[in-house]
Amino acid sequence: MRDREGTSKHDKRSNININIGKSGRVTMDDDDDVVLRIPNSWIASPEGSHTPLVSALKASAAQDDAATFHFPGHNRGRAAPSSLTQLIGIRPFLHDLPELPELDNLFAPKGPILDAQLHAAKLFGSSETWFLVGGTTCGIQTAIMATCSPGDFLILPRNSHISAISAMVLSGALPKYIIPDYDSSWDITGGITPSQVECAIKELEKVGRKAAAVFVTSPTYHGICSDLSEISRLCHSYKIPLIVDEAHGAHLGFHPLLPASALQQGADLAVQSTHKVLCSLTQSSMLHISGSLVDRERICRCLQTLQSTSPSYLLLASLDAARAQISENPEKIFSKALELAVEVTDLIKEIPGISVLEHQRFSSFPAIDPLRLTIGVWQLGLSGYEADEILYRDYGIVSELVDTRSMTFAINLGTCREHTQRLVSGIKDLSATYIPIQGAEEERVENNSSHPPFVDSKMWLSPREAFFARKRRVSIKDSIGEICGELICPYPPGIPVMIPGEIVTQRALDYLLHVKMEGAVISGASDPLLSSMIVCNV
Repeated sequence: MRDREGTSKHDKRSNININIGKSGRVTMDDDDDVVLRIPNSWIASPEGSHTPLVSALKASAAQDDAATFHFPGHNRGRAAPSSLTQLIGIRPFLHDLPELPELDNLFAPKGPILDAQLHAAKLFGSSETWFLVGGTTCGIQTAIMATCSPGDFLILPRNSHISAISAMVLSGALPKYIIPDYDSSWDITGGITPSQVECAIKELEKVGRKAAAVFVTSPTYHGICSDLSEISRLCHSYKIPLIVDEAHGAHLGFHPLLPASALQQGADLAVQSTHKVLCSLTQSSMLHISGSLVDRERICRCLQTLQSTSPSYLLLASLDAARAQISENPEKIFSKALELAVEVTDLIKEIPGISVLEHQRFSSFPAIDPLRLTIGVWQLGLSGYEADEILYRDYGIVSELVDTRSMTFAINLGTCREHTQRLVSGIKDLSATYIPIQGAEEERVENNSSHPPFVDSKMWLSPREAFFARKRRVSIKDSIGEICGELICPYPPGIPVMIPGEIVTQRALDYLLHVKMEGAVISGASDPLLSSMIVCNV
């Protein structure tokens, strides 16, 4: 399990010891000016009850007799729009406060924000943790900007989230892409292997270059986990920091049936969407650091550049609360969810015409998150989009992710047996209505091949060069062979099929048109009909 013992944190990068004394005094060895008083009750009470930021927000909002002349304009709910108060009530407005002195400062924390971040670092096993109000997108951009300068190479899988692409625009980093594992039956990409990472490192060495960082997505949206232990060992042997997009894995490591977390496996930077499987508010995330390869001060500068100077204290407090919720019983809190996940998976596997994504499909990877259930419906002659629409329309079932051949359901702390039973019933009825087609398991969807749509993509301009290049619009049939000028991807999952700076290929274009026809929402295209495209005018 994660390290939650002791009362001292050591930051190896700057040789800072953070000590929490019995009296509640916090000191940092190399800075006698940083002193924080914590109430004795904070030290004595159970770890899960420590919510310093929640408590500070509650106390500040309780000053109902204060004459307030500060932002936001709703003035603690007195002028809150009625249409919204009818929806959510007045209480969120009472706690929607600005950077008041008693609430601390996100960019120079010395009070409750620092307290809350220290507790998060202790729970997740990091040297230091930063709260994010710009989602994991902000954390990924920070991690890449903190490790890569203009012209540096970043090794990353081609199926990385769009935030990694925007980070290369911001930082000027050059991509060294790895084509991830791909299963054409499912039309799903997996992770990357240690051997692929080593090959990419050596290919750069042959031309006299060294990667500034390696970026890995683990787990993927479908829960596929890469071998981060071996990848981190490999990266560190070359003195290269490992960044992990762990947006879908904030819960990992908290139960024996769950894969280990990125930090447990040696990652230098891990970015987690605390709002996904854990229970903070949407848009709130955490950035964790470990080891000595990444400059902490550069992280802070990047966060100051990228984060809002008016952070939502509701989002920040929700991170504190979500951490405390896990701290109450970290070894057992996911037991019920895992029990339901195993139960519903076993029942669905017995339904004719339905496939369940299991580890055997991606056997070169160590694990698939058991709380991520992906089912294939192609044997019923349905696309994932069609099946999803039927389940929503007829059974009120809402999935997390829809693909061309499958649907993915996220099981979490709020999942109940009544809902899993409804899911099983709905899929059983789907199977009974759409008779399984013999031999369909070996069929391929039209335009689907044994390779991902971006396998033959070639970069002509860097993402940054393409972003700032002059552009023009051409018809879709004339775009083949041109340099793509916009970032186009089905969303979710937000994996770009076309990236600015890459040559437009027939394979990528056919795939986009196919998934659009199947019902996918195409993000980033200036022409939503895909009858034309923006290309670089070079």
